[in-house]
Amino acid sequence: MNDFFSNPVFAKALPEAIVETLQMVGISAFFTVLVGLPLGVFLHATAPGGLRPMPVINRIMSDVIVNITRSIPFAILMVALIPLARLLTGTSLGPVAASVSLSIGTIPFFARLVETTLRDVHHGKVDAAQVMGSTKMQVISKVMLPESLPALVSATTTTVVTLVGYSAMAGLVGGGGLGKLAYNYGFQRFDVPVMIVTIVLIIVLVQVIQLFGEWTARRLDHR
Repeated sequence: MNDFFSNPVFAKALPEAIVETLQMVGISAFFTVLVGLPLGVFLHATAPGGLRPMPVINRIMSDVIVNITRSIPFAILMVALIPLARLLTGTSLGPVAASVSLSIGTIPFFARLVETTLRDVHHGKVDAAQVMGSTKMQVISKVMLPESLPALVSATTTTVVTLVGYSAMAGLVGGGGLGKLAYNYGFQRFDVPVMIVTIVLIIVLVQVIQLFGEWTARRLDHR
């Protein structure tokens, strides 16, 4: 056990890897929600039977942009977006650069979850708000989003957990974090203790995110 924890990697590289992983997940989660939430609302509102049906634009956004982006394996998308990450951040390495591909790869996923969540809002409440003279934006902001808030929190939790897994893959192409640590030391140098600790830390991080998300969703659910 002493040999296990006396590994110099734990003292030097592990803390930095943890910070980089949290940085990647935090930045990409912020931009995923910032862009994905209004995109999901737009997909729902412009769908047939929505508040503002726009079939052609909805089909373009849904089938061409969202579905195609979701269909590309993240490992391939991440490599393909390296030039864009370099253009936006000035570098292709590090957690900030990796956050570009993480965000772009996850925004369509989250937008689809938001669209599905809003679809489950009871139509009677939407109709009642419209009968009382509410505008479309008021229906969205005062009825649909508040009613679906617990489900939106659950969707956000699922997305952030997905980002943790994506961040590990990002480490393989210079993103840093626990994925890079596991690959450089656990795989290439056959350092089993590093690999074990890395896996345990990722599991703990996912569990903490999941438990916090479930607790928050329960607190917001007043049904």
